[in-house]
Amino acid sequence: MRSIRLLFASIVSFAALSAATVVQSGDPQQVLRSGIDEVLGIVYSGKTPTQPFSVLVRPVLEKNFSFDVITRRAVGPGWRQFSLAQQQRTTVLFTELVIHTYADRFEAGAQPGITYAAPVVLAPNKRELPTTIDYAGKKYAVAYRMELVSDQWRICDVIIEGVSMISNYRAQFDPMFQHGGAAEIIRSLEEKLVQITAVK
Repeated sequence: MRSIRLLFASIVSFAALSAATVVQSGDPQQVLRSGIDEVLGIVYSGKTPTQPFSVLVRPVLEKNFSFDVITRRAVGPGWRQFSLAQQQRTTVLFTELVIHTYADRFEAGAQPGITYAAPVVLAPNKRELPTTIDYAGKKYAVAYRMELVSDQWRICDVIIEGVSMISNYRAQFDPMFQHGGAAEIIRSLEEKLVQITAVK
């Protein structure tokens, strides 16, 4: 990300939604509020974590984010040229990378404040939920793109200070695909995960 402050905003935004209770075509903003309360409760419990935050939040992240949709859109049109095995491998690696990159960067300190604005209806099955994160005297604009996936509201993109997470990754994946196709994207993801786990 472009700066430490933007990174922190993305950490909160990306992980905050993860623990939302599964609902059948319910209120997406209520899903958002419940998720933020639950995840921040884990992160800022005041207790010393016995496991990395990536481990603690993984089950709820996987349940409430549509990582398959996010991965497909981040790769872009080239996704259709991936074999089924390559699509599955890329989704697993990309999910792992996102969880490690963001969740493990939570740090002890004051809990950020969250302000919710009115949802924006993009389509009958799509909403954009604008929020403002207030942390350490700074405010960050974070919008969540939610869609109904199998009758559940899932997170399909996060827009941080005007920068789409999907667009950000697409800009990285496009030249990789042009250079070496699916194999190059998979190789890069595997390499990044090795680097992340090596420093722990």
